[in-house]
Amino acid sequence: MTCRHWRWRVATTQREMDDAARIRWAVFGGELGLLSGRGAPSRREVTCFDTLDTTLHLLVYAGTEPVATLRLSLPNPELAASLGGRMGLELEQRVDLSGLPGPERVFAEPSRFCVLERWRRSEAITWLQAGMYAESRRRGVTHWIGSANLETDSREDALLSWQVAAHRGWLSPRWRVEVPDPWLAPAHPRSPFYTPEEWARAEQGMLDGLRLPKAPLLFARKLGARFIAEPLYDAYFQWFTLPLIIALDEIPADTLALFHALDRGVSPAG
Repeated sequence: MTCRHWRWRVATTQREMDDAARIRWAVFGGELGLLSGRGAPSRREVTCFDTLDTTLHLLVYAGTEPVATLRLSLPNPELAASLGGRMGLELEQRVDLSGLPGPERVFAEPSRFCVLERWRRSEAITWLQAGMYAESRRRGVTHWIGSANLETDSREDALLSWQVAAHRGWLSPRWRVEVPDPWLAPAHPRSPFYTPEEWARAEQGMLDGLRLPKAPLLFARKLGARFIAEPLYDAYFQWFTLPLIIALDEIPADTLALFHALDRGVSPAG
């Protein structure tokens, strides 16, 4: 898919897979420092889920430069049998999703959503989301289920983000799952999200105007995400995340208009 110098595609070659792994390392390992202690002299972030035949890697290129990527996992029967779940998605390792599947629902799990820092104020994010939407529709996906990064390893700060999301009306009225106790979370967090001043406001019940981390804010506003659980601790990245569901039929109209504007007259690559 092309539009001026932008294009998105599903990775089909080793080089494209390598582009995705390098972007992930640059963001998660280099910029955010979430992969410290994980030996990776190749500077690529890769897990066993990346090579499943039900896993898609989407990339956005600005010209010839790879600038953004995400992983989209489709249901995998082998993984479902291994995890004892119903959908065969990575999230089932940590959360019981057995109450979500239905006869007309096809879930996919987006993850590893990352854009190189200098491209975050560009159209790269919209292109990445548009690619995910188009490819999901093509494959019959009806819902995305995932977990948004809360930018903190503090349970208290993560819970406050969840309360702020609830205050804004962004909890799902339909879906609810339970998360395990975050016993692996550090007793002394190294990365608080809220300032002492923000905590003082929160303790007085003044949640209006309090910040939310970028990922849940983006997914809620642009994609209509609704949050389905209290914060979940991700032991791999050692940060809290917020589980969410996005119904593709409920994505806001203005966002779909952006996607269609990019898509007009051009066919997906990959």
